[in-house]
This record gives sequence, structure tokens and C-alpha cells, in this order.
Amino acid sequence: MGYLEWFQVVGGLGLLLFGMKMMSTGLQAVAGDSLHTILKRATSNRFLAIIAGIVATICINSSTAVTIITVGFVNSKLLSLTQAIGIIMGANVGTTFSAQLIAFKIDAVAPLIIFIGVVMHLFFKKRNIKNIGYIILGFGILLFSITTMGAPLKEFANQPSFNAMLTSFKNPIAALFAGFIFTAVIQSSSATMGLLVTMHLSGVPIPFETSAFIILGTNIGTSTTTVIASIPASRESKRAALFHITYDIIGSIVFGTLIFVFPSILGWFESTWSETARQVAMFHTLYNVATLCLLLPFIKQLSWLLQKVIPLKPEEINKKTHEKKLMYLDFKLGQKTPALAVVNAHLEVCRMGEIVNENLNLALKAFFESDTEKAKKVMKNEETVDYLNQHIAAKLVELNSIELSVNSAERIGSMFGLLIDIERIGDHAENIAEYVIIMKDEGITLSDVAMEELKVLNDLVIKIADKSISTYKDEDCESLSAIQVLEDKIDDLSETFVNNHIKRLKGELCNPKGGMIFTDLIGDLERIADHAYNVAFSIITKEEKKSREKVKINV
Repeated sequence: MGYLEWFQVVGGLGLLLFGMKMMSTGLQAVAGDSLHTILKRATSNRFLAIIAGIVATICINSSTAVTIITVGFVNSKLLSLTQAIGIIMGANVGTTFSAQLIAFKIDAVAPLIIFIGVVMHLFFKKRNIKNIGYIILGFGILLFSITTMGAPLKEFANQPSFNAMLTSFKNPIAALFAGFIFTAVIQSSSATMGLLVTMHLSGVPIPFETSAFIILGTNIGTSTTTVIASIPASRESKRAALFHITYDIIGSIVFGTLIFVFPSILGWFESTWSETARQVAMFHTLYNVATLCLLLPFIKQLSWLLQKVIPLKPEEINKKTHEKKLMYLDFKLGQKTPALAVVNAHLEVCRMGEIVNENLNLALKAFFESDTEKAKKVMKNEETVDYLNQHIAAKLVELNSIELSVNSAERIGSMFGLLIDIERIGDHAENIAEYVIIMKDEGITLSDVAMEELKVLNDLVIKIADKSISTYKDEDCESLSAIQVLEDKIDDLSETFVNNHIKRLKGELCNPKGGMIFTDLIGDLERIADHAYNVAFSIITKEEKKSREKVKINV
């Protein structure tokens, strides 16, 4: 048993990890949007949440990624704790799919699969085809890793020293601990299971009882990644992470005890499936299904208990949304998963839009109340808007460099334009605040008729601004027609009110200086409506936009 064999095993394990990472990254790029939809539709119905967890994990071949995404969605308030619990339970079942796949012994076709993946990834231009090629390449590398490790592992199986090392793991506690440590270090239960199944395929004489307890430890080890991911997140996210590790510990204790008391459980697996690799894969699957069935009736009780163990702090209950910081895109671990990164970018843009709308409301109140203090506050708030604009744009540039699906890439691309529109609304709100200070300093007033006209526009502009952000946030295409009507009405009224103002000027019924501010303010309100229109209509595709006769111009 020389160094060469060890190098082959270590290299094969590296290929296994790399292949799984490639598959997970590629699958997230292809199925990221579907994954978001699947998890978003997970309701308080525990069964739907569990199914969502299973499907999502199979889709991206990583329970770790799904649990991190779930913790991120809880942190972003897109999922409740109860929903997250169901998804995590489903993810534990979904992760068993990869071990079942490896147990089919199809590694002989690995070179062909690698060739197909390389051709698709390198020689096709369409992003989706390249991503699918990346998945196939990752799968081929995963299968090739089994071939790489297989030969030296067969040699090890005949070595007394290697068998003596395996004997040390006959102690169930030692086997469980080994599974826990190895999985916690490499942060992938799928990779641990892949190695374990490969060892059985290669004829390494690992007792089935030892493999069973390694699997129990592996389930606990994979939850450590979720705990790490929850450290910078909210306490609600920490509850989800605590559930994950508690769930796996309870499952390991219960079924570990049952194996001790009823050894015939393992005998049933051995008599039902002749191949040891299939026995291991089936134990992994059925153990996770059994744990799910055991704890399924207690989801609400577990959720209640976690809320008591980790209560919300007062500062989290009254969380400030106007802080000069990124609240979602600073969740760095979540950015390793494209689906979560795109969702968090969307939430950050929406937050900036809501802050701008509140500032617009404040600016218009300051104008109609002639309140310079409110006007100064508007200008102060604009500093936060400028900060968010700059830092969100920087994060979007980073996100553009990772593997994304076509739809996700388009969404990120459209967000650059959205930031410009939202920031311009903020600039116009600042203009309105400046008018308040100028009018106060110079004693300028507007006629009652002019003020009434402005109030009419004020109500419509506030309505379209609020409606546009909510439309973008919820991706509510049904609201677009109403926004189109509002925008057309604002355009018509703006033109009418400017013409009315010209008539008042000719009749010397208003102050010229006041008239200038009036027309400037009309222009600001009309442009705010244009930018709000752009924000709302950003949710439709380019083709749909071209089909509309209305063409908006950024100013």
C-alpha cells in the first residue's frame, strides 16, 4: 500500500467534490428561477413545504445549498419558520438521490459524458446550453472520480493494515463521530455518501452496521453548514438552523437506539438487497424518510419551541429599514447560491424604492405645509438613497460574474436600469425639497388655483409611485394597465396645468418667480411618473415592451 494509491484516493475524492460542486452550480444556474418559484410557493401546508424541499434538492443536487437558500429566504422574510422547517425536512430526503445514482455503477461511461459536457460548455454560445454542458461535465467528473478511487480502494481491501484501521470504526459511536467530522469538514453529505458507496462498490469490507452509523453521523455533520450560514443572519434564520441540527440529532439518537435494540433492522436491509452499495444507499434514503415521518406531526410544536429558545430581540422587532447599509446583499454566504443572490438583489432594490417613495411623500408634504425642517430631512434621506444606489450597483456587478440562468441574468441586467429610475425619483424629490427652502427664504407664494392643481397631481403621482414599486416587488402584471392609465392621466394634466399657468401669467394673476417654481414642479412630478412607469414595466420582457406603442424616455 504505497503513496501512489493514497494519492489516487485523495485525487479521486477531490474530483468527487469538484464534480458535485460543478453539478450544483450548473443546476442552480439552469433551475435557479424554478427553485425560487418552488420554495416561494411553499405554504404553511407542511406537505407542500416538504415536497418543495425534496424537489429543490434533487434539482440542484445539494441539500446544503437548499438549506442555505432556505435560511436566506427566512432572513429575507420570504419564508416563515414553519415553511422552512418543512423544506429542510424534505431536503434531507432529497439529498439521498445522489447516493442512489452512484450505486447504479455507471462510471464506465464517464469519459463519454465528460466529452459531451466539454463540447456543450465550450463550443455553444447560448447560456442555457453552456450551463447544461457544465452540469453534464460535472456529472462525468463525479463518475470518473469513482473509477479513479475504485482501483486503489480494491488494493486497500486486501491490505491487513487498512482492514485494521477499519476495525477501529466497528464501535458505533466512533463510526457516527467519523461520519460527523468528515461531513462537517468537507461540508457535503452527498460527497461523504458518494465516497462510502464507492468504497462498497470497490469491495472494501466495511461492516453494514458501521456504514449505518457513519450515515447517522453524516446527517448531523451536514447541518453544521446551515448553522454557519445563519451566524450573520436574523434570529429567525438561527431558529431554522437550530431546527436542522436538532432534527438530525433526534433522528440519529432514535434510530441509532433502535438499531441497538433491534439488530434485525439491519438484517432486513441485507436480506432485501444483495449488493452492499445498494444496501447503504437504501438505508440512507429510508432512514431519512423514517425521520421525516417521526417528526412530521410535531412541526408546529417544534416551531413554537424554537421561538421560545431563540426569542427575537427588541432591535429586531423594530428593525430600521432606513439605515445606510445593505440589509440583504450583505448576507455573504447566501451569495454563493445564485438563486438566493438574485432574490436578495431584488429585495434590496425594492427596499431602495420604498425609501425613495417615503422621501417623495415627505418632500410633497414639506411643500404643501411650507415646512423647511421636513425639506432638510428629505435632503438628509437622499444621502441614504445615494449610498444604496452606489453599493447595490457594485453588488450587481459582482453577481454578473457568477453562473446565472438566462432569466436571472436578464433580471440582474434590468436592475441596473431600475436603480437609475429609482435614483432619479429620489433626485426629483430632492428638487421639491429645495423649492420649499427657496420659497421660504424669498417669501414666494403660489396662487390658490395653482396649489389646487398641484394637489391633484400630487395625489396621482404618489399613487403611481407606490403602485409601481409594489408591482415590481410582487411581479404583478395585472396592475400594469392601471399604471398605464395613471401615467397617461398625469401627462395630460401636466400639459393642461402648464397651459393654465401660461394663461394666468398673461393675465398677471400670478408671481413670475412663483410661476417658475410651479412649472419646474410640474416637470418634476411628470418625470417622477415616467420613472415610476419604467419601474413597473421592467417586469415584462423586452419583446412585450416593443409591442407596446408607448415609448418612455429617461430624463
